Amino acid sequence: MPLFPDELAHMLSIRRDEHAFFERRLRAMERDGEIIINRKGAVCVAQKLDLIRCKVSGHRDGYGFAMPDEGEGSGTDIFLPEREMKKVMHGDRVMVRPSGVDRRGRQEGKIVEVLEHAVSKLVGRIQHERGVWVVRPEDRRINHDILVEPGGDAGAKDGQVVMVDILQQPDAYHQPVGRVAEVLGNYADPGMEIEIALRKHALPHRFLDDALAQAKATPKKVRKKDWTKDRVDLRDLPLVTIDGETARDFDDAVYAEKVGKGYRLVVAIADVSFYVQPGDALDKEALDRGTSVYFPRRVIPMLPEALSNGICSLNPDVERMCMVCDMQINAKARSRSTSSIPR
Repeated sequence: MPLFPDELAHMLSIRRDEHAFFERRLRAMERDGEIIINRKGAVCVAQKLDLIRCKVSGHRDGYGFAMPDEGEGSGTDIFLPEREMKKVMHGDRVMVRPSGVDRRGRQEGKIVEVLEHAVSKLVGRIQHERGVWVVRPEDRRINHDILVEPGGDAGAKDGQVVMVDILQQPDAYHQPVGRVAEVLGNYADPGMEIEIALRKHALPHRFLDDALAQAKATPKKVRKKDWTKDRVDLRDLPLVTIDGETARDFDDAVYAEKVGKGYRLVVAIADVSFYVQPGDALDKEALDRGTSVYFPRRVIPMLPEALSNGICSLNPDVERMCMVCDMQINAKARSRSTSSIPR
């Protein structure tokens, strides 16, 4: 039986000074799909209503599927017809009630509540239709035209590619509403496919000011005071980088020599940790990005170019701080001993 929060608090002997915490706990349980708060504001237990927590997967043809969370329902995807997909976007987390079987024998469902919206911004082409601006998403799994609020077109021209912030999510009766946040340019502009991919996949591609300031303050070359007693000087070894001829950032260098019946193999990589410390601005940026992203004509580096192409790149004929693995291997290329130390 649904209960209003005040009734539930009374039943559970929640003190008045604990009500704020109790209400926050209810909101968290609603967000996690453990309870439902209906239109009248009453609290319902989701399991008692035969509801299943799911993630929405949209299809370019307008329908979609609700993919149950682990341990929810039978685990089988639930078909969402186009009328249900009007309420949500691809990636949303929802509560679904099974509603029968369609003509093809698929379990069909009805979306009862949206727990979490996955799309807060998207990239698409803006078009002027019947006196209003709409944005058609580049991601074909999203079958909504985004209605641009009055004055929210940011000066975009018909057919241009834009980034739009979602101001109002869709429901059964209304299409989503947004505002243009960025005009990327014309669809046929050189490199536009990269600009679209960056935003479509939410790839960080601009460094924050504090990270750029730290990169600017980083030394451009190795200084005498950087050398410490735990560093080993390997500048006499003719190390060779193994990146391609067109590479701008050289991450690895190798050296090998025959020793008895085996070989000594030295592999060096740039010691980025010498310049980037845990928790600093550059470390946070690198953690957010995870890796450098390589496109055919463009690289989105994990660190600003002052480091990735400079002091942390093993460029020819310059001194660099490195981490080195010094190995002894036999004739079958099996390692007999290794040592890994800063050099």
